[in-house]
Amino acid sequence: MAAPSITLGIDLGTTSVKAALLEAAPGDPSGFVVLASCARASRAEVATQSAAAGTQGREQDVSRILQALHECLAALPRQELRKVGAIGVSGQMHGVVFWKTGQGCEWTEGRTTPMFESRTVSHLVTWQDGRCSSGFLASLPQPESHLSVATGFGCSTIFWLLKNSPEFLSPYDAAGTIQDYVVAMLCGLPRPLMSDQNAASWGYFNTWSQKWNLGMLKASGFPVHLLPDIVEPGSVAGRTSHTWFEIPKGTEVGVALGDLQASVYSCMAQRTDAVLNISTSVQLAASMPSGFQPVQTPDPSAPVAYFPYFNRSYLGVAASLNGGNVLATFVHMLVQWMAELGLGIEESSVYSHMIQAAAQQEDTCLTITPTVLGERHLPDQLASVTRISSSDLSLGHVTRALCRGIVQNLQSMLPAQQLKAWGVERVIGSGSALSRNEVLKQEVQRAFPFPVAFGQDVDAAVGAALVMLRRDLNKKAV
Repeated sequence: MAAPSITLGIDLGTTSVKAALLEAAPGDPSGFVVLASCARASRAEVATQSAAAGTQGREQDVSRILQALHECLAALPRQELRKVGAIGVSGQMHGVVFWKTGQGCEWTEGRTTPMFESRTVSHLVTWQDGRCSSGFLASLPQPESHLSVATGFGCSTIFWLLKNSPEFLSPYDAAGTIQDYVVAMLCGLPRPLMSDQNAASWGYFNTWSQKWNLGMLKASGFPVHLLPDIVEPGSVAGRTSHTWFEIPKGTEVGVALGDLQASVYSCMAQRTDAVLNISTSVQLAASMPSGFQPVQTPDPSAPVAYFPYFNRSYLGVAASLNGGNVLATFVHMLVQWMAELGLGIEESSVYSHMIQAAAQQEDTCLTITPTVLGERHLPDQLASVTRISSSDLSLGHVTRALCRGIVQNLQSMLPAQQLKAWGVERVIGSGSALSRNEVLKQEVQRAFPFPVAFGQDVDAAVGAALVMLRRDLNKKAV
C-alpha cells in the first residue's frame, strides 16, 4: 500500500507566518485532514531605508520573515515532514522584494536541520506602503488591465524607486512577492516565476493575454528585466534543491499563490459557495460563472474587484475596510467615555457586555452606516447614525444596529441578487469577528437569502497545501 500523500502549506502573511501539514481524508477524495500546524509572529517591520519615502514607507526585513518560517517548520513533527511530497506557498499580495540571481540566499547544511538565509536581498516593500501619492500615481501610464494600480503595488513601487532612488535597484536583477522569493530560493530558480494571481496584484498585467504590459512599461523606462515569468497557479515551479529540515531534496514546490485566493480555496467546497470573512476588515468572495471576463478598463470607483483564481476563472470580491475594527473602535470609545467619568473598565469586559445586551435586543429601528474608515471605492465616505428615537438608545440597540450596519454596508457593495445571478447557493462564514460575536452571526443569517455555514475559518496555509494535495491526487487518478 502506498504511503499517504502529505503536503506542506506555507503562508507568509503581513504579521505572521503559518505552516500546515495536510493529507487526504481516507475514503473521501475531496476531503483532507490537517495533521499539524504552527504560526509564528514575524515581527519584521523596519524603518524605511529611503528618507524620501518619508513616514509613509512600510518595509519588512526578509531575514526575520525567514526566521519565523523556520521556527514554524521546526515545530512540526519531523516524521511527518519526511513524508512531504509537495509544498504549496502563498503570501501577502502586492508587495515587492528584490534579489540578485544566484546570490539571494545561502544554504547552511552543516546544521542538524538544513535551511537557507537571505543574502543579496532588499527589504520587502509591503502592500501597506504609502509612498506613492495620488499625484504620483496619476503621473503613471494607464495600465492595459481591468485592475487599477495603487500605492503598495509592486509595479507602482518600482516606478517610485526608479524616479526617487534609482541607485537602489542597481544591485538586483530579480524581483517578486515575498512568496515568489521563497519559492525561487527553495528551487534555486534561475529566474523568478509568478502566478497570474500575484502578477495581477502588482498592476500592469493583462489577465486576458496573461502578459505584462511590456510595450507601455518599456516606453516609460521601467526595468522590465525585473518582471518574473508567468505560470498557471496550481502548477509546479520546481523542486527543492536541498534537503530542508526533514523535507527531502527534490520535493515538488508549487508556484506561489496570493493569500486571498489560497484563503478562499481553503473553505470553498463548491463553486456555488460564497466565502464571507469578517475579521479586522471584511471580504465577500464568490467564483464567477464559467467564461466570465472582466471589462479591460480600470474603475477605481467600482465596489467589486475581479481577481484571477484557478483554471483561468475569476473571483468577484467585495472588500470592505469596515469590519471588526469598527466594533473595536466603538468599544474603545465607550472605555474612553467611562474613563472621563472616572470609571475604569477593561475593553474585553465592555465587548462581552455589549454583545450580551445586543443578543437580548432582537431588533432595532436605529440605523448605523459604520464606514468610519471610508472604503477603497469611496475613500471620503464617513459613518452616520439615523432613525434615532428615545426608545432605541440602549447599549443593546446600538450594538445590534452596529453589527447590522457592518453586514448591510457589505451588501451595498455586493448585493445578494448579484450573488444569485452568479449562481451562489450557500455562504461560508468565517473570521475572528464572526466566531466571537453571536449577534453578527444572526445579522449575517438575516441578510443573506441562502443557507449560511459557520465554523470553517479561512486559512491560506491550508489552501496552499490543498491546491498541491489535490493536484497530486488528480495526477494519481489519471
